[in-house]
Amino acid sequence: MVEQKLNVTLLTGRTIEQGVGKEYGKSSQEYFEACSMCYMDAQDMAKLGVKNNTNILVTTANGSIVLKAVKYTRGTMPGLIYIPYGPWANAICSNATTSIGMPSFKGTPAQVEAAPDKKVLSMEALLKAQFGRGK
Repeated sequence: MVEQKLNVTLLTGRTIEQGVGKEYGKSSQEYFEACSMCYMDAQDMAKLGVKNNTNILVTTANGSIVLKAVKYTRGTMPGLIYIPYGPWANAICSNATTSIGMPSFKGTPAQVEAAPDKKVLSMEALLKAQFGRGK
């Protein structure tokens, strides 16, 4: 049975690909591909009926973002999703610092659902949607 939505815990952090993409520039295709994706457990993807490189909608109390689902290949991590640092992760992470000067990028409750007909926003479109600015 395919589930409509899956409750998960969101983790964010650095990846080699995100770092390399940043070297090409934050407006580069390499950065976009490295940061606008979400690693998921293979069994969680199956529960949602999501295949590798299919778009998903990730929702937290702070907002929603469409990302490309990518099967995590280094083991299992049921109930967890991982999004590389970048504007796509920032769009759904809290900016509250709870008096420590740094927001928490780990352990955010989230929901994931299939979104094959929705588009992953480009950097420019994402910033415009988040801040109302553009070129």
